[in-house]
Amino acid sequence: MPDSNANPQPPNAVPNPLEFPSPPAALLRFRKVLIVLAHMIAFATSLFVSFLLANNMQFKRQWLVEQYPSLLLFSGIIKLGVFARYKQYRGWWRYVGISDLLEIVRASVVSTVIIVLFWFAVILHGPDVVQRSFRGLAQVSQGVFMADLFGTFLLLAGLRMMTRLYYEEFRTVESGGLKRFVIVGAGNTGETLLREIHRMPVLQYEVIGFIDDDPTKQHMDIHGIPVLGTVEHLPKICEDHDVEEIAIAMPSATHQQLRRVIQVCEGAKIRFRTVPSLTDIASGRFRVSQIRDVDINDLLGREAVQLDLDVIETFARDKTILVSGAGGSIGSEMCRQLCNFKPKLLLLIEQAENPLFYIERELRRDFPDVSIEAVVCNITDRNRVEGTFERYRPQIVIHAAAHKHVPLMELNSGEAIKNNVVGTRNVADAASKHEAENFVMISTDKAVNPTSIMGSSKRIAEMYIQDLNRTSKTHFVTVRFGNVLGSDGSVVPIFKRQIAEGGPVTVTHPEMKRYFMTIPEASQLVLQAATMGKGGEIFVLDMGEPVKIVDLARELITLSGFRPGEDIEMVFTNPRPGEKLFEELSIEGEDMQRTRHPKISIWRNIPMDRDKLRAGIDELVGIAENQDYVEIVRKIKQLVPEYTGGKNLRVAGEQPRCETASDQGQ
Repeated sequence: MPDSNANPQPPNAVPNPLEFPSPPAALLRFRKVLIVLAHMIAFATSLFVSFLLANNMQFKRQWLVEQYPSLLLFSGIIKLGVFARYKQYRGWWRYVGISDLLEIVRASVVSTVIIVLFWFAVILHGPDVVQRSFRGLAQVSQGVFMADLFGTFLLLAGLRMMTRLYYEEFRTVESGGLKRFVIVGAGNTGETLLREIHRMPVLQYEVIGFIDDDPTKQHMDIHGIPVLGTVEHLPKICEDHDVEEIAIAMPSATHQQLRRVIQVCEGAKIRFRTVPSLTDIASGRFRVSQIRDVDINDLLGREAVQLDLDVIETFARDKTILVSGAGGSIGSEMCRQLCNFKPKLLLLIEQAENPLFYIERELRRDFPDVSIEAVVCNITDRNRVEGTFERYRPQIVIHAAAHKHVPLMELNSGEAIKNNVVGTRNVADAASKHEAENFVMISTDKAVNPTSIMGSSKRIAEMYIQDLNRTSKTHFVTVRFGNVLGSDGSVVPIFKRQIAEGGPVTVTHPEMKRYFMTIPEASQLVLQAATMGKGGEIFVLDMGEPVKIVDLARELITLSGFRPGEDIEMVFTNPRPGEKLFEELSIEGEDMQRTRHPKISIWRNIPMDRDKLRAGIDELVGIAENQDYVEIVRKIKQLVPEYTGGKNLRVAGEQPRCETASDQGQ
């Protein structure tokens, strides 16, 4: 049955398997008629009982025949109108709450006041003809009106509460029994989650209790469910009560608080769930009951990026924008972000056919108003790159194409030079020749004091475009950041696959640390940095605190419902060629200059002499054709003196071990 003020779920909300099934179509067709009929029966019953109470529960012909029908007629008409005005014929009664009951009180009081005023002004003191026509009503006891006020409220509130009680208490248990459930957070969100679980038409969870660190809530009951203890007590509580799932009902919790819950339960085989964010709940996009699995992004994610959207829109709107590497993790997200600012034309440049096909199809579906062109192009093909720039004349270039896997590039060093150095040079030269306004290169923390071919190739690419900026009309800038969570071939997807296969999870070294950032955050900060660039800057993004890879592995195993070291084995391997234990990416220090954005700084350096740089790059490119690792290392050290790689040269026949967690790429 409907209630007064329930809002329908918005069309863009994610479908929730815990929601109630829709009522039969036939019932919905006559829904409003049934609601009005239920109210009319309630009005008639309330008035009838009121007359009985006013007459000492005695049936008398005077009120039963002369007073009740006439008073019911005009009071019923008034009540139907007033209750309609207070929207009492809408919504679902199964969701009735305090606000709905208050609306019933208001409608009952207002309708009773109108009835009494009408009775007093017209029946008692109206024209003689009216008084004679309704002589019986003039003798109605005033107690009838007061009793009817309370009776109306009690009956209508009772109908709603009975409907809700039915859905919350009379349910069928799914085959296989109930999941034993603990809710972490005994606040408003936890209480709301408990109520919504109780409203499920098919009960799925048996809520054992609440967990909360607030000492004032200990040993209290919420809807009959006890607060069992604090987070520190979770392992024992889960063991004593055979808990299968934990719901973290703290949408405003920090990532450190979420990690603490996971780490405390590291040895337990438990599934972790969480509720939507406060923003999503407040916007109406999600309900509290739309719980989902806790993801590693929840534990490693960072605070929302504050962007100057007006400046970015001015930068990108109505421009022709080219994104190289558009099928990759960063490139594809850059395309999604740019489409929000309505570019004139978005060019997707990618050598891999399938990723290009999928990102083009996604963008055309999600942004039908944006003009999009997909161009299959290998950036090492200078003629193809030149032809693309000649045809489309892009005003902004986002250069995200690169080879990024550190161990793989150590074993294919010539290809790293071709793609990361030659490819960047081709795209940058074409942008300068055709006078693009802005060129933004995506770089990496591995270019800082590089120890790998990949990192040093990106450093050389940085040096080239920084030098090119000195004589070009195009503004060339570089943006550096570390690993991004969930990118293709990166550590998180590898760990997840290893866990799904039953292990082992391979970690390079127990002390290895990496900086992590979410793909959307990285892409947004790249756009923000691009608007700041005057040309020649190397922007460095604030990556926060580095994370131990071994801790990341343990948390992913725990989130998957397994015990690290018991259900899923962890194996440590030796660092591979080119890998560091610690990456260097700080926005603090004498060589860093702050910008107006707190998460973006500029690295100050002294550019190399142009003739020396370009001659060195030409020589390096020639060496790369022969894939001579020793000579490539020698030449890189001349161009990048801080490069310390090449100490462990390749062993013939050695294959890259790309299934250990470390530098699988950004």
